[in-house]
Amino acid sequence: MACLVLLQKGEATRYELNQNEVLLGRHPDCDIQLGSNTVSRRHARVLCEGDTYYLEDLGSGNGTFVNGKRITQRVALKHEDRVKLGPFLLRFEADQAPAARRAASPGVEGVAIADDADAAVTIVGDLDQVGGFGALDVQPEAKLRAVLEISRSLAGTVELESLLPKILDSLFHIFPYADRGCILLKDPATGKMIPRAFKHRREGEDATVRLSRTVLKKVLAEKKGILSADASNDAAFSASESIATLAIRSMMCVPMLGLDGEPRGVIHIDTQNPIQQFKKEDLDLLMAVAGQAALSYENARLMDAYVQKQKQDNEMEIARNVQRAMLPDSLPKIEGYEFYASYHSAQAVGGDYYDAFMLDDHKICLSFGDVAGKGVPGAIIMARIASCVQNTMAFTQDVGEAIQAINNHMCQKAVEGRFVTYILIVLDVEKHEMSLVNAGHMSPMILKPDGELEEIDDETIGLPVGVVEDYPYDVVRRPVAPGEIIVLFTDGVDEAMNPDGELYTLDRMRQFIRNNRGGAAELGEALLADVRRHANGRPQNDDITIMTFGRNAD
Repeated sequence: MACLVLLQKGEATRYELNQNEVLLGRHPDCDIQLGSNTVSRRHARVLCEGDTYYLEDLGSGNGTFVNGKRITQRVALKHEDRVKLGPFLLRFEADQAPAARRAASPGVEGVAIADDADAAVTIVGDLDQVGGFGALDVQPEAKLRAVLEISRSLAGTVELESLLPKILDSLFHIFPYADRGCILLKDPATGKMIPRAFKHRREGEDATVRLSRTVLKKVLAEKKGILSADASNDAAFSASESIATLAIRSMMCVPMLGLDGEPRGVIHIDTQNPIQQFKKEDLDLLMAVAGQAALSYENARLMDAYVQKQKQDNEMEIARNVQRAMLPDSLPKIEGYEFYASYHSAQAVGGDYYDAFMLDDHKICLSFGDVAGKGVPGAIIMARIASCVQNTMAFTQDVGEAIQAINNHMCQKAVEGRFVTYILIVLDVEKHEMSLVNAGHMSPMILKPDGELEEIDDETIGLPVGVVEDYPYDVVRRPVAPGEIIVLFTDGVDEAMNPDGELYTLDRMRQFIRNNRGGAAELGEALLADVRRHANGRPQNDDITIMTFGRNAD
């Protein structure tokens, strides 16, 4: 039975296509329900006509993709096609016999793996890997020459794509009667062995390098080198039809082990010369050469990873500067009031956010939020809400109207699981009054001149922004008395840890604020310093953002 396999969080869920029409979408009535607001209620459908299955988009908002391409009309699905709907990836598996399901191995052409996993294969000879270059007391001179030769050939090569063909060139020089060779590397994502390079000596003959899947599995599982003498006639392979048709006179297959001792790939060479067959001494020599080849590959791989890391670091530095540029350069300067803000991300970029800007001569907008998640995903959402707030507040000074518009905008194209806990305040410095909406964030702490600490009623706290469209938020209006200081903070403050894993806690924060007798800026700086003292050098595990503002005492 054909099916769609949902690939999510490292698990695969099969959905049999046992109807002529299978509906996919967010609605509970769909045959395959995909719970995300980026998926339309009735997003797409699969139709069965005879032995062919077709996929059709049903006018979805975000589109339906097959193998990375958006479809505009129904398309016929092929075995192992990838289907993407919003954040969900599905694989189509056709109703085929196992033999018909075999597909050519990805990677370079000219390499085929025979599926003989059930064959009773007897190996003519094998050799364990001993150290990096095998047992050095066996053929030490030959091994040294071979290792020096391949080291000289690969010297200075740091590009993976050019390194592998050079390894095969060197092996053909070390083994002059080798006819065909190939290198397979393990795909880190799937764990499958992918052909990456091959070489053929004799022109005009079948250039395909054929590998036994049984031998390949044994090499990888046992980390051994395998030798087969005359596989086409050897009785040891008589039980396996796939191997019996390989027409190999002699072949060797050895693992390429990484620095951790695990196989990164395999090297395979064979010869069709019935006179000069490979011997166990050749296998021992190939194991030694494979050790040096694996070391060169590891060096090239690490160099490539280093270059990519440098590139990513440069890009992250640019992203950090862009994000910093989105924060206000300065805070409002109003006679009788004081403002302070600090932002410290746990990574190069973060998901915390604050803003403060004048709406008119006597009204100030204070915007403060924490995106669920940190790093690049959090920073992208942070940039979106920052832009949304600026645009919204340009048209209204009413916090009730503004939060409705901001929330609905963030809900329209929300990324699943990426909401924002958020506080929006409009401060009237002429009437000395603030209007506040709390969308799922921790309550601000208000320090009074007598040291009493007040927090906004929890019943007025609504859902985070980007969760439910048209959510009715409560607006809290409160006068700001002389000497009062309002403290806004993200959970990176109270959840800051010291080396013993102890949290800073809200209780310690409340006590510290109560003991403060300075202004808003002094309190903000002192609170950040106290959090740092508590952490005692332990790196941040979350973004830390603090905003304080207050009315000066008369």
